Amino acid sequence: MAVEKIHPRIKFSNDSQDTQTESMSELLAQETAYPVIRAGEIIRGVVVSKSQFEILVDVGAKSEGIVDAKDLSNLSPEEVAEIHIGDVIPVFVLSADSDEEDNDNDEDQIILSLSQARIERDWDEALRMFKSSETIERVVVGHNKGGLIVDFGQLRGFVPGSLLISGVQATTPGKANRWSLMIGRQLRLKVIEVNREQNRLILSERAASEEIRREEAQQKAEYLATLTEGETRAGKVTRLVDFGAFVNIGGEVEGLVHLSELAWARISHPKEILKVGDEVQVYILSVDAAQNRVALSLKRLQPEPWDDIFKYYQVNQVVDALITKVADFGAFARIDDRIEGLIHISEVSAKNVTHPKQVLTEGQQIKLKIIHIDPERRRMGLSVKQVDELVEENSPTADQETTPSPDQTQSSATAEVQPTDAEVQPTTAEVQPTDAESA
Repeated sequence: MAVEKIHPRIKFSNDSQDTQTESMSELLAQETAYPVIRAGEIIRGVVVSKSQFEILVDVGAKSEGIVDAKDLSNLSPEEVAEIHIGDVIPVFVLSADSDEEDNDNDEDQIILSLSQARIERDWDEALRMFKSSETIERVVVGHNKGGLIVDFGQLRGFVPGSLLISGVQATTPGKANRWSLMIGRQLRLKVIEVNREQNRLILSERAASEEIRREEAQQKAEYLATLTEGETRAGKVTRLVDFGAFVNIGGEVEGLVHLSELAWARISHPKEILKVGDEVQVYILSVDAAQNRVALSLKRLQPEPWDDIFKYYQVNQVVDALITKVADFGAFARIDDRIEGLIHISEVSAKNVTHPKQVLTEGQQIKLKIIHIDPERRRMGLSVKQVDELVEENSPTADQETTPSPDQTQSSATAEVQPTDAEVQPTTAEVQPTDAESA
């Protein structure tokens, strides 16, 4: 029985006979008021004295209990330093002379143990964790040929190698080597056996992992139940893959934004518009609780560009664009990350080209001219060739050709004064008409 209440000891005064007026019955009543202290119990007491050799603890008995130097040596210096006079501490009763029926000593000697109390407390804690199936974290402090030894307060727990899932055991040759590399690592574990009599405390990393997966699956299912198709949620981009982007929307739930749902314009890879860590708003397309899948969209939160296409673009307008794909029949180009149009092979160049790749490459930034817009069929025609023609018409070279220089004017005048031989000597065809003309 643990003693929770600390009883004050009886004190006698030697000042005068008047202070010693208590009857024998009263003294006997006070004597019997002390609790019975039995070996093997954990009780609580108040530290009344502390030295490097012993600690005296008032446990409510006629005399203080003693924690000797040998027991203190089982504690770390930091643990001993944390104990102060006046602290209420748990202690384990190693022996109490009051248990002896033939004890004739005037005062009982009570031997206490701080370390044993902590050991017993740790056993109780281990048993509680075993019954509750609690997952805990413990540090690896050693190993033997069968597995790892982990810290558990004043106890040492054992994790068999067969119950470990840490990668080092599979990648490092030799048991001794792989176990030693685990020292200092913190593992998530579950208590699977507690046996005080045999001093067995067995833990499992595999069982803890399975428990964690079950908890995460339950939490995920509960969170999925809160999602509704058509609503908008905040999320963070966690992964980019060829076919789309994964976005965490809370509750350990990741949804997929398929490539086709990233933007209204053609996207060849998510990295063109997203990067890991981006915070985004996503539209929930569908929720499959059975498969734990959520389909998301970015483009559904953006206006459909074809609905108001003429608000932004007009035929004959020159725009900046990005070449997104080159095919045999032409190339696709994206404008303002909003809309995509086609450059037919006939509009790639004024020169004769057999394939658009002779002129264009994917990822190329280029200026294009809009040559037609068909919002009903969601098509836009673009041209490189007509932009080149505009450039040629407005180039300085063309101006120079239309406005001759003074030297060119003088040369022209000379040419007018000095006719060529051809002008002086008409051709035979001019002098001699053909037979047809004579006829």
